[in-house]
Amino acid sequence: SLFFIAVVGVGAIALMMAIGQSMKDRKLHAILATAIGLVAPVIMVADGWDDHNRGKRYTARDFAHNYLESCEPNAIIFTNGDNDTFPLWYAQEVEGIRTDVRVVNLSLLNTDWYINQMRRKAYDSDPVPFSIPEEKYRQGNRDVVAMFQDPQREPVHVELKRAIDFVKDDNNLRDLSGRSKRKDAYIPSKTFKITIDKEQVFATGTVDIADSAKVVDEIRWRIPDTYLLKNNLMVLDLLANNNWERPIYFAVTTGPDSSITLQNYFQLEGLAYRLVPIRTEQPPNVTPAYFGRVHTDKMYANIMEKFKWGGMDNEDGIYMDENNLRMTTNMRLQFSNLAEALISEEDDERALNVLNKSLEIMPEHNGPYTRVLHPTAEAFYEAGDKEKGNELTARLFDVLENELEYFFSLEPEFAESIDRDMRANYAVASRLADLAIKNGATSE
Repeated sequence: SLFFIAVVGVGAIALMMAIGQSMKDRKLHAILATAIGLVAPVIMVADGWDDHNRGKRYTARDFAHNYLESCEPNAIIFTNGDNDTFPLWYAQEVEGIRTDVRVVNLSLLNTDWYINQMRRKAYDSDPVPFSIPEEKYRQGNRDVVAMFQDPQREPVHVELKRAIDFVKDDNNLRDLSGRSKRKDAYIPSKTFKITIDKEQVFATGTVDIADSAKVVDEIRWRIPDTYLLKNNLMVLDLLANNNWERPIYFAVTTGPDSSITLQNYFQLEGLAYRLVPIRTEQPPNVTPAYFGRVHTDKMYANIMEKFKWGGMDNEDGIYMDENNLRMTTNMRLQFSNLAEALISEEDDERALNVLNKSLEIMPEHNGPYTRVLHPTAEAFYEAGDKEKGNELTARLFDVLENELEYFFSLEPEFAESIDRDMRANYAVASRLADLAIKNGATSE
């Protein structure tokens, strides 16, 4: 490469010197020099324009719209990273989308100034109902709250409001290390409960009357960590004092740690999980990124009627960078989650509507097919569309086979870095083959 660059550079200089000696018109020299100098950027534009053109792509704004539209009025939604927070702020600040929803970034919730912001009204959203006074979460105070439980005693589920009252009482500060004069806050428990006022959860629409038999008397859960950071403490404070008056959501991109292990009480309604007093154990062998239960009616209405797709469904193709492709993966998982839930309710018609919609708005030329579509192919079979199941399975099998061939072509030193992907691709390809054979697909 260096030799090639040197040859081209020397050749260009020689050409310009020859032109300079043979032509005396300085204007012509300038024109020719400019023309030769433009060759490189023109080639770059011609070759790379389609890889950098963001025209007709509105995914950031529309995904933000979808997060917000997943929430009921006056909701609070917890987000975690930049890509699921900044677009939501833009959507509210610039385009006025769902300004009744309060977006709470869990990373920033570790700072006192941000907590103060959350305690003020913003747009059409009421203040977040924190109870801990400002001077008790000011930086340097309760940045970390220890949690411990006597292993010799049977765990007792402490009422969450009582635990918050304990941790914000300065009389309960103590020297946890035994070696310093500094006193810190702590909670003498890792197991908590929220007693449910059933009349309240029905009155606020938290739970449908049809699900009244599923409502628990108490939300009970355990936090396995030895400490809480300030952001998780403030989330617990909110839950202890909200009294189900405002819908509480966690974005689907937040993990179990961010949701303080409450995922058994989650209800998927779009791109957000709503906290509800209904316990749902995670079944074995479920789709990845799936927690709790699915409110099929709400999620179906959101996906089929309210959500926007930012140009992903464009027939001409748009540029999808790695952030967009990761979001495509997440969206495909949520579509398959809804489809599986509808199939379990014996609603195959709406399940097929959802599955076909997912392929329509995320076509392969914009979002290349990956093994994450395996649940979608399986759901087509379960919903009774074997033809579409066979078609998608065959395409996925080709994709996985090509990837495996590429993996095997690499030098041995790369084996460890791709081992996980190789194993996953092989497992999914085997599963797809079994599915196809089971559903009568031919060797073709």
